[in-house]
Amino acid sequence: MATKQEDVVTRKSSRAAYGAEEIQVLEGLEAVRKRPGMYIGNTGLYGLHHMVYEVVDNAVDEALAGYCDTIRVTIHPDSSVTVADNGRGIPVGIQQQTGKSALEVVMTMLHAGGKFGGGGYKVSSGLHGVGVSVVNALSKWLRVEVRRDGGRFVQEYERGKPLYEVRRVGDDPGHGTTVTFLADETIFETLDYSYETLAQRFREMAYLTKGLKITFVDERGAGREYSFYFEGGIVSFVRHLNKTRTPLHPPIYGERQVNGTHVEFALQYNDSFAESVFSFANNINTVDGGTHLTGFRAALTDTLNKYARKAGLLKDSDPNLSGEDTREGLTAVVSVKIHDPQFESQTKNKLNNSEVKNAVQTVVSEALGQFLIENPSDARKIIEKGLVAARAREAARKARDLVIRKSALEGMTLPGKLADCTEKDPERCEIYLVEGDSAGGSAKQGRDRRFQAVLPLRGKILNVERAREDKMLSNEEIRAMITALGVGIGEHQDMSKLRYNRVVIMTDADVDGSHIRTLLLTFFYRHMQPLITGGHLFIAQPPLYRITAGKETHYAYSDRQRDEILADLQKRKVKGEPSIQRYKGLGEMNPDQLWETTMNPATRTVLRVDIEDAVAADETFEMLMGDQVPPRKRFIQAHARNVRNLDV
Repeated sequence: MATKQEDVVTRKSSRAAYGAEEIQVLEGLEAVRKRPGMYIGNTGLYGLHHMVYEVVDNAVDEALAGYCDTIRVTIHPDSSVTVADNGRGIPVGIQQQTGKSALEVVMTMLHAGGKFGGGGYKVSSGLHGVGVSVVNALSKWLRVEVRRDGGRFVQEYERGKPLYEVRRVGDDPGHGTTVTFLADETIFETLDYSYETLAQRFREMAYLTKGLKITFVDERGAGREYSFYFEGGIVSFVRHLNKTRTPLHPPIYGERQVNGTHVEFALQYNDSFAESVFSFANNINTVDGGTHLTGFRAALTDTLNKYARKAGLLKDSDPNLSGEDTREGLTAVVSVKIHDPQFESQTKNKLNNSEVKNAVQTVVSEALGQFLIENPSDARKIIEKGLVAARAREAARKARDLVIRKSALEGMTLPGKLADCTEKDPERCEIYLVEGDSAGGSAKQGRDRRFQAVLPLRGKILNVERAREDKMLSNEEIRAMITALGVGIGEHQDMSKLRYNRVVIMTDADVDGSHIRTLLLTFFYRHMQPLITGGHLFIAQPPLYRITAGKETHYAYSDRQRDEILADLQKRKVKGEPSIQRYKGLGEMNPDQLWETTMNPATRTVLRVDIEDAVAADETFEMLMGDQVPPRKRFIQAHARNVRNLDV
């Protein structure tokens, strides 16, 4: 879509507007080291990666402001990390409130930065301004180097405390900031960064900031280097998301600034049935949506219906396409950049700015309407897909109503094969989704029937990635799960009616078991995502081996643990030759063994399912369970060397 020159965000030419006077101090950071989880989420891998994100976000803010186009992130062999950008450089002049260098203030005081007064940044992904000072406080050491005002300035810190005042160490005509830090091993559980997790985040950032190049270097081991640069911005993002699907038309794109809100969107329909729409506010992935997503959906439904009626594709007697109809097979990215984002909570999962809804609705309506008029052939494909979805929706409604009515009733309407628990408080209850009648029998006998329910599933459930909702709801096993859980399905879910606080997937440790687990995870991700985001979905970890020697019995959950147990038995010279039983199915285990190893809360290990990156999750499910074979083949070939416990 063509835009007027005054409506687009342009790169600034002057660097004079960002100085020490823009730095404001709100409070100190005394509590950061005592309660790091309050600031970075946790002290595991999530929090460790968050340290990198905080520093990179500052560099991206410079790019959003129009002053930076290159960021380089390096993980060094000692697990220290360097983030270098070619932005304006953090101010080094004296900050009046403290009498200290603005650089030291930014690096050592919580809520100190150029994002509070309004003069330093028009748009920022950081809302609370706690980022880099928190990273400093939680680092064993940190070094910052600034290039600006014709010089190079340096300051170093240990666990957040400066070792000396800011020094000018030489002349430098360049500009930018370089931060190198080593996370404190006394605070973090691990310093082993995941290259894949960080690379996915940087790729996302590069898509959302057109013209920004992010180079990611991993100097550990064999070493890896990759650069992310997308001239097409979010149009390239949508193409990337649809790479394993068959698109119906070229991407539709719109960009404009409305009353101070910069709106950008790209969308493309494909031949699948899933909706993959991702919303961002100042480059933050708002996984729970918000006003920008509401505006996008309203514009999409309204514009398509108006065009369909005007083009005669919807008759006067036909009902309008619903929002669900217009979003079937839709891949879209909606990105807004605003001066003062208001999020629902500190996790920034949902945008609340009321003015953003109308801004997004205006931009999407204009750009989409223009595309439909100029491309009647593609417009017909889009409308026809919605019409087919509407017919399927009516069939699904009848099936869904039947499922919901059953799940709303008590006792006798629950699935006949469900062995329910006696406890009536859902907070204390858990349900095991078990593969097969044999394993279901062992689980029913071995469970604690006071709070543990068991639902055996016969065979492999339907692959919902390739099926519409009406076909999905005709599947007996899926209907049984929906009825047992009690929350309904799709947009009609009510999580307050969840009958079990924990839903545990328990399958065999073989290929078929892994496939069934993946099918179940696909179903929950696509159709019961609140179950995952609410922390209710778990995966059981049954043992792989039972090892007996003399009067001793041990269980091993991996080949490594098996070898460790055997070595220990040999070291202690336990009498008798160890007997090793390899469990291929849960049905091979006696009820008491299943209880002791897999179902007893005091001794079991369960993995909670979480969605750390919605974009990556969407791509993975589409790649593994979608129609396109080549991406799946490439994935298998790339990871074949890492396979463990393969059942052949």
